Amino acid sequence: MKSVIVGTAGHIDHGKTALVKALTGIDADRLEEEKRRGITIDIGFAHLELPSPSGETLRLGFVDVPGHERFVRNMLAGIGGIDLVVLVVAADEGVKPQTREHFDICRLLAVRRGLTVLTKSDAVDADTLEVVRLEVADFLRGSFLDPSRSPIVAASSLTGAGLEDVKRALGQVASEATVKDATAIARLPVDRVFTMKGFGTVVTGTLVSGTIQKEEELEVFPSGRRVRVRGVQVHGAAAEKAIAGQRTALNLAGASTDDMARGMMLAPPSTFKMASSVEAQVFLLPSARPLKDGARAHFHAYTMETVAEIRLLEAKQLNPGAEAFAQLRLTEPTLLLPGDRFILRQFSPVVTIGGGVVLDAAPVKRRRAAAQRTAFLETVLAGTPQEILAARAARKGLVGLALSDVPAEMNVRPEEAEKLAARAGLLNCGGVLVSQAALREASVRVVSIAKEFHDANPLVAGMGKEELRGRLGAGPEVFDALLSCAVRQKQLEIAGESVRLPGRGIVMKDEEAESKEVIERAFASAGLHAPSLREVLAGLKVDKVRAQKIVTLLLRDKILIKISEDLVFHQSALNDLRQKLAARKKTTPKIDVAQFKDLTGVSRKYAIPLLEYLDRERVTRRVGDARIIL
Repeated sequence: MKSVIVGTAGHIDHGKTALVKALTGIDADRLEEEKRRGITIDIGFAHLELPSPSGETLRLGFVDVPGHERFVRNMLAGIGGIDLVVLVVAADEGVKPQTREHFDICRLLAVRRGLTVLTKSDAVDADTLEVVRLEVADFLRGSFLDPSRSPIVAASSLTGAGLEDVKRALGQVASEATVKDATAIARLPVDRVFTMKGFGTVVTGTLVSGTIQKEEELEVFPSGRRVRVRGVQVHGAAAEKAIAGQRTALNLAGASTDDMARGMMLAPPSTFKMASSVEAQVFLLPSARPLKDGARAHFHAYTMETVAEIRLLEAKQLNPGAEAFAQLRLTEPTLLLPGDRFILRQFSPVVTIGGGVVLDAAPVKRRRAAAQRTAFLETVLAGTPQEILAARAARKGLVGLALSDVPAEMNVRPEEAEKLAARAGLLNCGGVLVSQAALREASVRVVSIAKEFHDANPLVAGMGKEELRGRLGAGPEVFDALLSCAVRQKQLEIAGESVRLPGRGIVMKDEEAESKEVIERAFASAGLHAPSLREVLAGLKVDKVRAQKIVTLLLRDKILIKISEDLVFHQSALNDLRQKLAARKKTTPKIDVAQFKDLTGVSRKYAIPLLEYLDRERVTRRVGDARIIL
């Protein structure tokens, strides 16, 4: 059974709710105030099953929206997930201000199908009805509701005249509507939250993608709360699961009505990320005033609403009827994905001024040239999935794009991301995607950086891995793959935590090699009665700079070990100390400062730093004034 969401649109009191009731038998006005005042204030819902021209059963979910200008924000909360629109125009009034605004909103949201219903046809004569039909046809010409391909049907909810024609037209248009993707990752924008006696917290919304089943765990955006689906209803009937394109109600465990609100989004846990800024293509209506760079506007996407600061990427002003790339900085973080449509409304007076489509919900933080950002967004706008993924990986350089981040960046499943990566020619470095071009360039740079290091540091055996990675600006996974490749090709060698060119060990002059032996011998012979490093260096034949480099080398190779700012010991002395403590542990597992001094023969000046070093090395553990030998 094909599920299609139908939204109403039109001016206040043009008969939208009455038409839905006449078609479905369901009064979408559920609030007491709505019934008392006779106007729709909030979005309402109804459903209907119709046969398509081919005989297939169509399940239509109606989202009835308010027409009053004061409640356009409520209208926007319901219209975001529709598949087709029924534009309602009263035959006794014709096209009015909210007819135009609602229609602009539908176009900005890229609604592609629908029909127009001239309601209250019983209130006018045939000639007037024909005049209104011509007026509406002229208003719609050139749009997705152009009369040449979209029907205009006259009907009366009061007498029932024309309702069967409306149903037939609905069946035809709905059969042509594109079905939402039930295989995609699930997202449910929440439009209602309430408590049902005996069940607890219930939320409703239009499932815009994927499938949600009973007992499934979901994450609530933006709060991050985890909830469990205790029950599912589709169009008011219990179901095992809901699929994309259906009006869905979920009974949730793990959240109260205070924890949930309209504007939140439900999705599988640990799949998507919040966005506090997005890059998008923005459209400005011809009727709007020029939009200046940095202007603020009300931002509506699906059921959520916040404020956005609009930063134009290529100009200082966007003129009416034009489009441009922009970064939208949101006051409140939300869940948005590429392809999501949004509406922009002016601050004062609050009218619809434009909208757009999200292209990037995960902009890179480092500054990029405007031309680079524009080229990337143009690829996202018009490229194939492989081209888009390649562009997303390329802009991350050697940091790479984690496969686990692809769902949030492109709204594709991880398994599909792997297939896309293979087709795009990307390299998978331990779960991180990187372009082959970036890796080729880096393989040349890494050798060059190592050579520069050796030339500048002849007394150092190699460059530290982390220092080299920092110079490259590479992520850990990409760096490991890069090093492995360089070692296989005999371009680099790895010794412990250092990297060097093949055959480029330490080259010392005679006096440097002699000085190294002097330093090592001085500390080795002293045991735990270590000499002052300054005194040892003062007696060397080499200058202070070279002497310090020799000490750095000894420390790096762990021949000498620095345990405090002033104390350096030879590794053999500390190894002997460990053995003494291990032997003592067999008889006495505890030792205090006085006993330690007796055991080692050192003064308190040495004993305290040595004990603190042993604590850090987990050889001992301090308990009060004593140590336990581990």
